[in-house]
Amino acid sequence: MATKVENVIIIGSGPAGFTAGIYTGRANLEPLLFTGYEIGGQISLTYEVENYPGFPEPISGAELVERFQKQSERFGVRLLFERVDTVDFQRWPFRVISEEGQEYQARAVIVATGASARKLQVPGEAEYTGRGVSYCATCDGFFFTDKRVIVVGGGDSAMEEGIFLTRFAREVYIVHRRDQLRASKRLQERAFRNDKIQFIWNTVVDEILGDGQKVTGVRLRNVQTGEVREFPTDGVFIFIGHEPNSAILRGQLALDERGYVLVDRYQRTSVPGVFAAGEIADPRYRQVATSVGQGTMAAMEAEKFLAELEDKAYEEVAREIRQELEAEGLLVTA
Repeated sequence: MATKVENVIIIGSGPAGFTAGIYTGRANLEPLLFTGYEIGGQISLTYEVENYPGFPEPISGAELVERFQKQSERFGVRLLFERVDTVDFQRWPFRVISEEGQEYQARAVIVATGASARKLQVPGEAEYTGRGVSYCATCDGFFFTDKRVIVVGGGDSAMEEGIFLTRFAREVYIVHRRDQLRASKRLQERAFRNDKIQFIWNTVVDEILGDGQKVTGVRLRNVQTGEVREFPTDGVFIFIGHEPNSAILRGQLALDERGYVLVDRYQRTSVPGVFAAGEIADPRYRQVATSVGQGTMAAMEAEKFLAELEDKAYEEVAREIRQELEAEGLLVTA
């Protein structure tokens, strides 16, 4: 029995993935969406979202994801509550193999696997994520108005987010394991000039403390002297980098040096017929609104791609797209 060939397979269930599902579903493409084990991605861990248009009152990340899911299912998106183990984009139709070992084929694929914030991997971090531990100042900064917070990290993201937090927090302490920052000189100068920011050098967080409901402090250790102390704080913002969830894409799509999928302005990847949206292709903004926009673009381009296949063979369509990608400077080899 021949394997059914899907019109569109979407890998990922964050804002970009669900949005791509909504648009391809409304286009009667009957998309198949792999949710992975964590439906909603990082936004599902955010305590409250208040910067997404259309919601004048804050909404929890979990509830927003639930609404995304219901809306996508309303338009006929079929959800598979599984993770993708491997993909084969070197031949068309494309192959997607689940962790259960089931093979699926598709004429077009939208990759929306997102990126994961690097964790400290210390006691209390998982327990208080969304209850004082955050990986997004833009998302959660407002909830720490007139509070004391710490920022863990020493790179550009840590400085940018730390400076942003001074709009709300009373005090911002930047904890860095070295005695100098890795951030750009411009950001360092801005941080050093800010009266609300103080630095705790040569120090790491060994544990995040709380009262069972929220963060109350951290246990700090000086890496030079070994001195350990408890430091009261209302929030812990961790910015030690992000890891794109691109392991299954290596050798299949062109990636940058950090592992993010390279896309052109139409969300097209180096393989014609495969599109990417959201944080897997966006190391800069990482917002719900931008992921939704990219998911929309990827879906509309996938629909256009499939329409062209009604009149032309895949290789003909792919050749035209490759020429455009080469003209735009996007690599066409993985």
